[in-house]
Amino acid sequence: MRLWALSDLHVSHPANREALESCPVFHDDWLILAGDVTDGPKRLDWCFQQLTGKFRQVVWVPGNHELWTVPGTAPGLRGVALYERLVALARSHGVLTPEDPYPVIQLRDRAVLIAPLFLLYDYSFRPRHVRRHEVIRWARETGAVASDEVVLHPDPFPDRESWCAARCQEAAQRLASCPASVPKVLINHFPLEEQHAVLPRVPRFTPWCGTRRTRGWHRRFNACAVVYGHLHIRGTQWLDGVPFQEVSLGYPPQWDRQLGVGAYLHEVTLTPSPSAAPQ
Repeated sequence: MRLWALSDLHVSHPANREALESCPVFHDDWLILAGDVTDGPKRLDWCFQQLTGKFRQVVWVPGNHELWTVPGTAPGLRGVALYERLVALARSHGVLTPEDPYPVIQLRDRAVLIAPLFLLYDYSFRPRHVRRHEVIRWARETGAVASDEVVLHPDPFPDRESWCAARCQEAAQRLASCPASVPKVLINHFPLEEQHAVLPRVPRFTPWCGTRRTRGWHRRFNACAVVYGHLHIRGTQWLDGVPFQEVSLGYPPQWDRQLGVGAYLHEVTLTPSPSAAPQ
């Protein structure tokens, strides 16, 4: 069995949608979808239909795009109600979500726990000199304000920071209750470490890229891998011996259509097993 990951499919773009239809089949393997598959339940339902027949198991976490409420489109749900609708949709296809028990699977030479997370962001990925109430103005100076400010609603929470804090607290409690000795694959749409939220083309977009609340979670919860997306900058960075893997496909100009989506499926790298260490 192999564990694959992909994020930011953005199938609202026809080229991405066509590529997904021709995704290779891996009936024995698992697939992680690390958010921003699309916006809207209707397209997400279509994506799940396409992929659940090609993999043994699909695991999904939401990105910010899934949580958009675009005026004039169905079902018109917002915030937590929309998220719960998406979770129900995923479950109807047998897709695992952040609300389901974390499965332990045998991957290569060991048992690992798969932990899909939904943690959001709280604007704390910003320079120290920029105060919270200045973030929007500071980002707007370079045109970097996220569309989330208009279409991602935190209802019934008073703001996105409160929703993020609640999600992080719940996830931390769940992870702490898991056996500490079992290595974990932590999956979130947004980077867990601020140092990985580097966007050379839009540097002031970082406030919408995560939360400092997750700093050091890879050590705290015995991670053997961290999988995320959102940045549209594919690659693996190692921190404290743990591989942090950005697995996005991206918008059509950001990938090669001739290669097809299969070329961008990322096989998740794990930390070396202790049993593999030289004797």
